Amino acid sequence: MVIEKNKVYTAECLSLGSEGEGIVKIDGFTVFVNGMLPGEKGKILIVKVKKSFGYGKLTELIEPSPERTVPPCPYYKTCGGCSIQHMSYKAQLEFKRNKVRDCVERIGGIFGAEYPETIGMDEPWRYRNKAQYPVGKDRDGKTVIGFYAPRSHRITDIDGCMLQMDGSEKIIEITRKYIEKYNVPVYDETAHSGLLRHVITRTSRSTGEMMVTFVINGKNLPHSGELIEELRKTGYVASVALNINREKTNAILGDKSLTLWGKDTIRDEIGGVKFDISSLSFYQVNPVQTEKLYGLAIDAAGLSGRETVIDVYCGIGTISLLAAKKAKTVHGIEIVERAVEDAKANAVINGIENASFEAGKAEDILPKMYADGTRADVIFVDPPRKGLEPSVIEAVCGMEPDRIVYVSCDPATLARDLKLFAQKGYGTGKINTVDMFCQTGHVESVVLMSRVSNEPCRTADKLCP
Repeated sequence: MVIEKNKVYTAECLSLGSEGEGIVKIDGFTVFVNGMLPGEKGKILIVKVKKSFGYGKLTELIEPSPERTVPPCPYYKTCGGCSIQHMSYKAQLEFKRNKVRDCVERIGGIFGAEYPETIGMDEPWRYRNKAQYPVGKDRDGKTVIGFYAPRSHRITDIDGCMLQMDGSEKIIEITRKYIEKYNVPVYDETAHSGLLRHVITRTSRSTGEMMVTFVINGKNLPHSGELIEELRKTGYVASVALNINREKTNAILGDKSLTLWGKDTIRDEIGGVKFDISSLSFYQVNPVQTEKLYGLAIDAAGLSGRETVIDVYCGIGTISLLAAKKAKTVHGIEIVERAVEDAKANAVINGIENASFEAGKAEDILPKMYADGTRADVIFVDPPRKGLEPSVIEAVCGMEPDRIVYVSCDPATLARDLKLFAQKGYGTGKINTVDMFCQTGHVESVVLMSRVSNEPCRTADKLCP
């Protein structure tokens, strides 16, 4: 049978893809269908056909799964954010654990590791402390503020988001009225014209204070005084910042930010450590789960107060400063200079004197440290989605730490890197998964690796210890 575009087929969902999309087989041909769950049968409209797979749309559900729920968000079908709202929360947690296990075994060739149940939330809504709202025009010329639709840069206009902490809805409302009242030109991504590109909100769980950042394709924000006055009336906006991004790029933030009004930073707290967060700082978006995630990482490190620790991709010093309370010394490495400045300031705020920080690329700094004879007892790595550069893995293993703690936001690159570590004699132990991004297909993992021998770790044909 040849699968045809725009034709409807009846099929059963067999499993889930990496982002929670349903996988069906039609006469042996793989079709990805958003919104289907394993065991469900339905009618599927084929919308795209490629050489070895296709994409379909569920037009009628014939046999629903007992794990199916009714998505409560009114924008579920048009917004690209919460793609697995239709799945019970219990099923979401199991899906994420299985996703990590599948990658580690299939890509990493590592078997026998322990996978505890995914650590979830009691209330998996209203958890995000940060929102990035693109601003633009729809086809009718109406101003839209919201999130991008799936696999596109078409903005879904929204009034609020069920994942954001309280307060963001009011910022959308104020911004929309400001644009209309003063006829502020909004950004056109295709033409690279217009002024206002994004509105970003950041909220402190500890204080309730919010920082609002306006990203512009220009030098100045017109009538900023009037806009600030409206934001101040909320009672919780403590900082208003302006970020300049005049590049034709998908990157949201430019390199330059300035405070228009209020504080340069807002303060939050994790595990008893205080952090000041600027408009350019990287900071985990789910503070409740961040405390659990970093707690697992610190526990895995088994610090006794005698260890020399290196924290690679340290950001504003979150793991570094938590580790410093239990280690002899900690040295953090981070490419973003402003984040390093924040990390140093955060150390001062907390009276921590045994942590130092260095700005630069991990693939440049770590090999140099290794060549200079630096060694560490414990090394944390918390890389971006692309994972670790081979030179970083070489340097980490060359330093011969007793333990390596890998915090990952991408199971595929985690699995790839674990395989490389295994080849250098580091065995994979317990792999914890944490649901940082409830209602989405993303998952965070914490993995402890220990030096087991000078021989490669047991992988595909032998059980990992």
